[in-house]
Amino acid sequence: MSEFPRAAPDFSKPIEALKACHERIRRECDTLRKLLDHMKGNGCDSEARTAAASIMRYFDTAARHHHADEEDDLLPRMMSAATMGRGSKLTRMIADIANEHRAMDREWTDLRAMLQEISAGEATPLDPLLVDRFVKLYHSHIAVEEASVYPLAEMLLSRDDLREIGASMAERRGGPRC
Repeated sequence: MSEFPRAAPDFSKPIEALKACHERIRRECDTLRKLLDHMKGNGCDSEARTAAASIMRYFDTAARHHHADEEDDLLPRMMSAATMGRGSKLTRMIADIANEHRAMDREWTDLRAMLQEISAGEATPLDPLLVDRFVKLYHSHIAVEEASVYPLAEMLLSRDDLREIGASMAERRGGPRC
């Protein structure tokens, strides 16, 4: 279930960094599904405990940073750059994205409690319906962002906007500014 570490994202290209984060989210969701299957046959063995801890670490940090990247930096700058004609559609899209982030956070709270017990060696079964809802929420959310939000961001945002977004993303993670 584990993988080799990936290279750090290039925050000088923030849209690409956000897309790379989506790839990582997809991999973590795949690991979550694999953990569900793994535990059916192997219970709460060391591999299950390690996978649960890894999934928690990712969604507790990187996924939260990703949501902040969008809500605190990308989306507000998109709103500032939008024309009157695009503003109302973009306002609805931003509200939908924020609502989806909150829904994912609520699902994560319940899922994390189960993963915490598994990582501690308790034979807590994962709820397959909760795993399925969580993964589907992320997959549909990512599809909308990649089909609508990011292409629009690339049209609306200036190089300066992108440089500032990238710098904020790096700073959020404790790294150097771009």
